[in-house]
Amino acid sequence: MAKSRGENGPRAPAAEGSLSGTRESLAPGPDAAAADELSSLGSDSEANGFAERRIDKFGFIVGSQGAEGALEEVPLEVLRQRESKWLDMLNNWDKWMAKKHKKELDMSPGDPKWLDVIERDLHRQFPFHEMFVSRGGHGQQDLFRVLKAYTLYRPEEGYCQAQAPIAAVLLMHMPAEQAFWCLVQICEKYLPGYYSEKLEAIQLDGEILFSLLQKVSPVAHKHLSRQKIDPLLYMTEWFMCAFARTLPWSSVLRVWDMFFCEGVKIIFRVGLVLLKHALGSPEKLKACQGQYETIEQLRSLSPKIMQEAFLVQEVVELPVTERQIEREHLIQLRRWQETRGELQCCSPPRLHGAKAILEAEPGPRPTLQPSPSIRLPPDAPLPGSKGKPKPPKQSQKEKEQWKQAKASGQLDKPPIPSQAKVAAAAGDACPPQDVPPKDPAHQDSAPQDSAPQDSAHHHSQDSAHHHSQESLTSQESEDTYL
Repeated sequence: MAKSRGENGPRAPAAEGSLSGTRESLAPGPDAAAADELSSLGSDSEANGFAERRIDKFGFIVGSQGAEGALEEVPLEVLRQRESKWLDMLNNWDKWMAKKHKKELDMSPGDPKWLDVIERDLHRQFPFHEMFVSRGGHGQQDLFRVLKAYTLYRPEEGYCQAQAPIAAVLLMHMPAEQAFWCLVQICEKYLPGYYSEKLEAIQLDGEILFSLLQKVSPVAHKHLSRQKIDPLLYMTEWFMCAFARTLPWSSVLRVWDMFFCEGVKIIFRVGLVLLKHALGSPEKLKACQGQYETIEQLRSLSPKIMQEAFLVQEVVELPVTERQIEREHLIQLRRWQETRGELQCCSPPRLHGAKAILEAEPGPRPTLQPSPSIRLPPDAPLPGSKGKPKPPKQSQKEKEQWKQAKASGQLDKPPIPSQAKVAAAAGDACPPQDVPPKDPAHQDSAPQDSAPQDSAHHHSQDSAHHHSQESLTSQESEDTYL
């Protein structure tokens, strides 16, 4: 490349057709604007002598160093499919990344320490169900894949035997991939810490269950206390397997429906109902004189209390709320820390049901919705204005009345708009706030400018109407499940 004139003398004349990159050649001259208007070439190659040239689809001049050889033309339909797939991937990136992650989990060999234990447990899961009746069948293969994938997904937890019946129930109703992600949600959101190495979360919930039993059935609580029966002896399989190995199948499905909807409080309610009807009367305690008889009584429950219609009715009507469970959790956690020290399992907080999970973790790309109207404090001026909102203009009729009154000498000043009109005008400029009035007697007459779902949300926070935030009220539960 030729050097500039100011450094080593005059520049040598460039050969015709050469590409010169000097500062003089790039500087716009006086005729540059006119040349741009007259030129229709629009590229540097034509301006430098390549009037007749061909470029490939990537923009390289055919025959140049950057251009590739003859390429096979991709059909237009394939290009459109690629474009659609990329748009779908960009709009649903997490879903596509989960698919990629799922393939890695499924194709990885896994930890041999867990694989041996999982293989030994496969034939024990519902051996009389058609999916799992044959050793090495498609049901056992899918169950092995789901459990192995979880050990890879959470290597710090590994595999717990109580996860096998949970995964087996899920596989009866959905493909293996969906069953795996449902298992992840159960272990991380619904029952966090249940399947950790030391089972600290299930021990803590056992104390919570025993404390709640004192309010639900004092007779059963007194008997278990007198016999010194630890809750882990009867509730571990109930809670860790979500009653999949305890109840008749029709009752299991109903309980799981409520469990997914409302969370772990359904598991507590079912356990309390079973304890209440198994040990809640002096007549039933006559056959439970010792620890062994009591444990056998709880292992061989009466079919009547496990019947679907009876059990669901009792569960719905049992007055045990999420707030009571969380309050008792704090009490038992404090006692645990005083007697045993800090928990070694650092599990995330428990979420009560699908609604709580969706509210706690909304989608990364929520659906676009109309933005709510801007709400300003009552005394704040409107955007772009310098003062307070102006009162409404007088109508023509008011002006005529004022003129007549002034002519008759009844008025010396123009009439002031009524307070209601001024308030209405201010309300148009500044919509009312979602703040409850100070006087509860006028609460019903307060303006309501929020949507029905907003008002329901505010009412759920009002302790005068609701003592706890429930995913479903008692009446809604009866309408839903009964």
